[in-house]
Amino acid sequence: MSAERTAPARARGLAGLGELREALAARQREEAQRRAREHAQRLAADAAGQLFRTAVGKVTPLRANKRAEPTRPRPEPWPHQREADERAALLQTWSDEVDHESLLLTDDGLSFRRPGIGADVVARLRRGQWTIQAEIDLHGLRRDEARQALRDFLDLATRRGQRCVRVVHGKGHGSPGRRPVLKLRVQRWLAQSAAVIAFAQASGPQGGAGALIALLDRSARRSGSGSA
Repeated sequence: MSAERTAPARARGLAGLGELREALAARQREEAQRRAREHAQRLAADAAGQLFRTAVGKVTPLRANKRAEPTRPRPEPWPHQREADERAALLQTWSDEVDHESLLLTDDGLSFRRPGIGADVVARLRRGQWTIQAEIDLHGLRRDEARQALRDFLDLATRRGQRCVRVVHGKGHGSPGRRPVLKLRVQRWLAQSAAVIAFAQASGPQGGAGALIALLDRSARRSGSGSA
């Protein structure tokens, strides 16, 4: 009776050993395949390296260094569409006509100052006592070109925080009838710009009747607009 009981147990033990042997064999096959793949990859890398060396020739490796690569700051976002919209609006809002009561006619030429700006400011502009930080020359430009160029110039000057600028318009000697047509338009445009708080005809050394010296509003830098 005992022999009959031990026979099934022995059979189960033999079956378990067979399964273990198969599992070990499968693991060995997987390991062999992995090694074969790695060997093939090394051979391919060596072949590629040899091909590169054959094509390039002898090279000298760079020395390793511990220098950190500088991180370049990203440029600030630029509102291109807003500026395009403002330029389009400017062509409609900056008129060649302006209320002459806001312009002060003086003995030295036409000047302008906004309410709250003292007359001494204009006097200092006329005498050339402000340091000119930027200038634009509008010679040879047509009306719309000059208006756009002046608008862009004022925008850039206010963004840079510049306070005093010179606008060269010429004396009009080349205009029909030798009349300073561009000069009158520039005066009207400047009077309509929110960035300009005062302007006056330049002194002799700064351009005389062929230029205007304009004083810009510091707050226009924060608003980012030189339009009216």
